[in-house]
Amino acid sequence: MAKYSSRLDDAFQALADPTRRAVLSHLGAGPKSVSELAAPFDMALPSFMKHIHHLEHAGWIRTRKTGRVRTCTLRHESFEDVDGWLTEQRRIWEARTDRLERFVTDQEESSE
Repeated sequence: MAKYSSRLDDAFQALADPTRRAVLSHLGAGPKSVSELAAPFDMALPSFMKHIHHLEHAGWIRTRKTGRVRTCTLRHESFEDVDGWLTEQRRIWEARTDRLERFVTDQEESSE
């Protein structure tokens, strides 16, 4: 669990904001410029750039500047980190519910 702590903290903090989640959704279709990403949002570009920087710091996106255009691309490694942690959690909880099911079943059988 400790192997994920810092990366997961940053990843989930980035996902906590609806604007950042929307940006990630838009990038699912492929790389986009910051201007393209900012267009649907009613906020000043400097405010939007804070979201871009947050996503980049958290490892969700990579940005590249060519001339005056900054292009954003998804980084799939972050999805793998979160998926690994969620898989671990799913295993833990499935084991717990399996033990609970066995306990209830054993209790029902012993009361018959």
